[in-house]
Amino acid sequence: MTTSAARSQAATGPAPPPWLQAVLCDTDPEGHLAVFERPVPVSVARMFVATALREWEVPEAICDTQLVVSELVTNAIRHGGGALSLALVVRGGHVACAVSDPGGDPPAAVDADCFAEYGRGLHLVQALSLCWGWYPTTGGGKRVWAVLR
Repeated sequence: MTTSAARSQAATGPAPPPWLQAVLCDTDPEGHLAVFERPVPVSVARMFVATALREWEVPEAICDTQLVVSELVTNAIRHGGGALSLALVVRGGHVACAVSDPGGDPPAAVDADCFAEYGRGLHLVQALSLCWGWYPTTGGGKRVWAVLR
């Protein structure tokens, strides 16, 4: 999907699809999985996405996935106390990403006015994703995930 063909609304949910949950919990090794497990700056996240998707031979997904990951990592840094890890999964024609942070507050899409500097990130995630959501992680914190075609 390209940015110009983005859906106006995406289904959201409290948990990722079962196949993604299984991959993120290390119970399903199918598909491609790459995990960056240390504090994640936005620029490194974008390079990580491009490198992994080129290696997995899905370069057409790079731009949209980079945008979604950039927004999730930025939100983790601004509102969640920092991005602790980034997981990227390709399986069955879908690309999924998940960003963990130590914050417990759920992500909240706000209606930003046209002059606001911030407030559009989750709207972009929603528009580019088939579905997205978040769930609390053991020991505190949360994981925000998104699935793209």
